[in-house]
Amino acid sequence: MLSLFAALLLAQGTSPGTAIAVPRIADAVVTIDGRLDEPEWARAAALRDFSQYVPNDNRPADDSTTVLVWYSPSAICFGIRAYQDSASVRATLADRDKITGDDYVEILLDTFNDRRQALVFGVNPLGAQADGALVDAPRQIATTLSAVSTGAYTLDLSPDYVYESKGRRTAWGYEVELRIPFKTLRYQARDPQDWGINVIRVVQATGHEHTWTRVLQTRASFLAQNGTLTDLTGLERGLVLDVTPEATSTVSGGPQSSGWAYGGGAPRVGATLRWGVTANLTLNGTVRPDFSQVEADVPQIQFDPRTALNYVEKRPFFLDGLELFQTPVQLIYTRRLVDPEGAAKLTGKIGATTIAALAGVDGTDASATGTDHPTMAAVRLRRDLGGGGENTLGLVYTDRVDGAGFNRVAAVDGRIGLGNAWALTFQGGGSATRDSAPGPVRWGPIWRASLVRSGRQFGLTILSRGVGEDFRAASGFISRPDVVSNSVTPSYTIVGAPGSWLESFNANVYLAATWDRYGHFSAGNTADDRQADFATGFTLRGGWQVGLAWSIESFGYPAPLYANYWVERVRGTVVDTIPFTGTPRLPNFDYAASLQTPNFQTFSLAASLLIGQDENFFEWANGHLIIANLDVAWRPTGRLRTELIYEHQQVERPADGSIVSRVRVPRLKVEYQLSRPIFLRLIGEYTSNETAALRDDSRTGGGGAILIRDPVTGTFTRTAATASNAFRVDWLFSYHPTPGTVGYLGYGSSLIEPTAFRFRDLTRVSDGFFVKLSYLFRV
Repeated sequence: MLSLFAALLLAQGTSPGTAIAVPRIADAVVTIDGRLDEPEWARAAALRDFSQYVPNDNRPADDSTTVLVWYSPSAICFGIRAYQDSASVRATLADRDKITGDDYVEILLDTFNDRRQALVFGVNPLGAQADGALVDAPRQIATTLSAVSTGAYTLDLSPDYVYESKGRRTAWGYEVELRIPFKTLRYQARDPQDWGINVIRVVQATGHEHTWTRVLQTRASFLAQNGTLTDLTGLERGLVLDVTPEATSTVSGGPQSSGWAYGGGAPRVGATLRWGVTANLTLNGTVRPDFSQVEADVPQIQFDPRTALNYVEKRPFFLDGLELFQTPVQLIYTRRLVDPEGAAKLTGKIGATTIAALAGVDGTDASATGTDHPTMAAVRLRRDLGGGGENTLGLVYTDRVDGAGFNRVAAVDGRIGLGNAWALTFQGGGSATRDSAPGPVRWGPIWRASLVRSGRQFGLTILSRGVGEDFRAASGFISRPDVVSNSVTPSYTIVGAPGSWLESFNANVYLAATWDRYGHFSAGNTADDRQADFATGFTLRGGWQVGLAWSIESFGYPAPLYANYWVERVRGTVVDTIPFTGTPRLPNFDYAASLQTPNFQTFSLAASLLIGQDENFFEWANGHLIIANLDVAWRPTGRLRTELIYEHQQVERPADGSIVSRVRVPRLKVEYQLSRPIFLRLIGEYTSNETAALRDDSRTGGGGAILIRDPVTGTFTRTAATASNAFRVDWLFSYHPTPGTVGYLGYGSSLIEPTAFRFRDLTRVSDGFFVKLSYLFRV
């Protein structure tokens, strides 16, 4: 066994790096029009000979791609020639970051050449943009409904960068032209310098993903397999100073005794500044920003009440350099700054050390007292340690003060590459928390450690996570506190022959032991929850993906969750109230299936279904669980996009089939792109939520009503059946030519009705208008 482990540990993949000398053309004058016909393109360096990466690596690409690159003193330029059957090209006049249903090409620029992070500039065949950041991380095995293989990197599309692009269809495929100003980038403070580079091309007709360098899935690091642009010299950014003033106004309406009335309307004026202190450091500041979101978060339905829901950051100020704040445990979560009066951050890299610091003063609405202005500060440092671009050591510190209370967190983390296939990632730290003064200071630990092996056939993820009972992260996001979980996930992959209907098959087993409370783990108790989840994934020719999964689980009674549950027991004419004592252990048996179609020219679909015996958390009993999700996209023209999302979660009592809880959320989004910077959008979202009166069927005699005890007054309240049916409609006109320059005009209305999905007795409960204007001045 030890010899087998040693052999696996030392197994290494290989991927030759590719170094390209890029010409500097000082007197270049080009027009970004999607036509590579200027003489500068004849002098450009060429990136050719792409390889397939997904679903199967180490194979020649199905279609040819040529990427031309050269640079002037002020910008780097790319020209893309993508060859394929012109009838199969997928291209729409898409909004920013909405090109994943099209064919597209992504250029990855590692401007610090550290093989740890990269800026991503994506374009579809018409030049529509999608941009973001990629932070290298070990490829972990999915433990969701399927085991479909999807590659080793995760792209964050939140950041937006200023660059030019234009594309066009051709008889042989498509052609795109890009110009990325050096003002947009952070890079090394040296001359000359080398940049890491890779190019990813996605072809929807086949479902394949190609890379310029031969990237292998057997390597734990994706960015370590980049190529290099060598000897870049004479890069001139000039003064990098972006000033973005903004003004917003909101008018809200609601029922009053005199009828419907509106209030508000006073403009809120703020500004954001971005200053390139040096080529490698950027300072951002904001005063009275508008942090409202133009589009509401896509709804999530909570199944386990012990687990919090996470929503991604969408607010522009936080997005620049957001990837530099990442840690294995999310100890910095910028949405904790709810509505700041002002904030500042410094991001960049000095030598081998990445720096990210953030400070902000929040509004009183975010205070526990309702009168104080909470402050939040966070510092993230990460040092490159060598080892082929994979080894790092990091530090994170956060401090949130709210009146007399505070929360401080400190942790260290690191990543160590063990050969090419293995990677060890770890983080450990603790928190100190005081809710008020005078009051005790509570201390709590946290840790996360993972060992990951990436392999063409055999993969393995070993993971341990722990959150102490008194650990708090007021500046971060911890999905579930006071818990310890250890898991092992081996996987096996079979690769189909070129041209076969089965391109790849993957199977994994997720074996986990979870201690519901940190104290149970530290006392040496056996695990409260035990899971054995089996998942399989099929990737079929043309981009079809099918997943099948089943699970055998056993969950222990989480007593703190039901501390205020009591049961009404009736014996003849005597009515007694006794504490709720849940069943010590609930066995679960679930089955799941998922399907994802290719991105067809006008249509795509993703669906999943889970059914089985699972926890009824409302009554802590066995329940019949149904979770269904559907996502349908329809693009009838290159300008019109529609998306229908439906989420369904239902818990039934097995004894009589009665429904304990049912949540149904359909969401329809329709967008019409008038031009690249202008679109109209309509969103309609309906939320139907039903909960039955709770009862305790687990006791002898069954059927006792569950009461909720108020811990302050000591009074008991019988649970009653509840139902709510809410309908929300939002309209938006958007003008967004470049990041920072926007014009939004919107209207939203909230309605309710007594019976779900009748749309007959809808009653408006609130509505509102808003306008936002901002303009990016590049000094």
